[in-house]
Amino acid sequence: MGTVMNVTDGRPPTPPCESVAVDLRELKALELAARHKIAFRDGYWVVPSQTSPGRTYRVRLGDNLSCECENWILTLQPCKHITAARIVCARDRGGKAVAIDTDAVPKRPTYRQDWPAYNLAQSVEKDRFQELLRDLCAGIVEPPPPKCGRRPHRVKDAVFAMAFKVYSTFSSRRFNCDLKDAHAKGYTATAIPGAKVPAFFVDADMTPILQNLIRLSSLPLAAVETTFAPDSTGFSTSRFVRWFDEKYGVERSGHDWVKAHIMCGAKTNVITAAEIHDRDANDSPILPSLLKATKAAGFDVREVPADKGYSSVENIEVITAAGAVPYIAFKSSATGGAGGLWEKAFHFYSLHREDFLSRYHQRSNVESTFSMVKAKFRDHVRSKTDTAMKNEVYCKLLAHNICCLIQSQCELGIDPVFWGQRPAVEEGTPAVLPLVRRPG
Repeated sequence: MGTVMNVTDGRPPTPPCESVAVDLRELKALELAARHKIAFRDGYWVVPSQTSPGRTYRVRLGDNLSCECENWILTLQPCKHITAARIVCARDRGGKAVAIDTDAVPKRPTYRQDWPAYNLAQSVEKDRFQELLRDLCAGIVEPPPPKCGRRPHRVKDAVFAMAFKVYSTFSSRRFNCDLKDAHAKGYTATAIPGAKVPAFFVDADMTPILQNLIRLSSLPLAAVETTFAPDSTGFSTSRFVRWFDEKYGVERSGHDWVKAHIMCGAKTNVITAAEIHDRDANDSPILPSLLKATKAAGFDVREVPADKGYSSVENIEVITAAGAVPYIAFKSSATGGAGGLWEKAFHFYSLHREDFLSRYHQRSNVESTFSMVKAKFRDHVRSKTDTAMKNEVYCKLLAHNICCLIQSQCELGIDPVFWGQRPAVEEGTPAVLPLVRRPG
């Protein structure tokens, strides 16, 4: 006998209702119906969002079934909002609670993890991170020394200290010990005080260097990646911003953020290109430059899945011109009226929805990439100035790429060589850890 879940509240009117299928979406719908107010107004059921407070979706039941959420627009299958409206409708109409046998709910699919390779990568990650970062920084061209005054730290050492500090997630004071150890092992030419590292982040000349290192750190995986997904995310700062909410007529405030736009591989989650623009910058116009940087790095771009924020004629034409296939979701108001490649892509999206979705959902990997970066290197920045905040985010992305390389070393047997050949190892400098290649 299965466990029974009952939903008992709600008092909307009674439009036509339909039977409800039992699946994982049903459980979310039950939670919506039990914990939120679902009202019937102007011929629609108004269902609140579970993830965005204050946002609602209008749902229509009956013959003209519809919902405003992206899941319905993409799949044209009943979403959790439609299911929640059906539950409330059936409950209110019949005067009885809806009972669901939870034992009949299918289990969420799981995927096998290569635990020996994962454990190896995690157990040696900090040592290999420093070695790979040292190799990566070896190709940085040093500017000519000043003719007078104090000689600054080498750019190689400064970049190493910046990326290693972000990787450690320590404050400058607590990071001082790690820097001493790195210098003792020969990773930096001079001893750098931990208190000096924040000054490196403020230097605007570091920004293009970090962007280039992100690109270079992804190159060893060029033989693996062919599908690339773009998206953007924000990193919280210590600043606060205020704005006036026109809808409710009140003034609101909240943390400011740094918005990072990236292009990442769908298999290894490695970031091939990254740009940071204004916090309110639109995603769509930035895709061409991300794609151009990915192609210029030497990647074979075959597919580009992206959400509807990137839906534009220019983006579809740019992706097609690069020899790739765009799998970009269309907005509910879109039509094929623009003609050309836009019309062709729109008809494929409309008439071959299952084929489209089987490729489109690879874009979910970019969300996984953001989750990996924020879980490991924090979802906020410590820096205070605009330039420092950008450089700190770039260091997070660079550290993520190096960790992806370490994992790929252990799982795929990929040799991370950044500059054509590994630089000569000076006497007293520790050698790179031996590469563990997987059988076959």
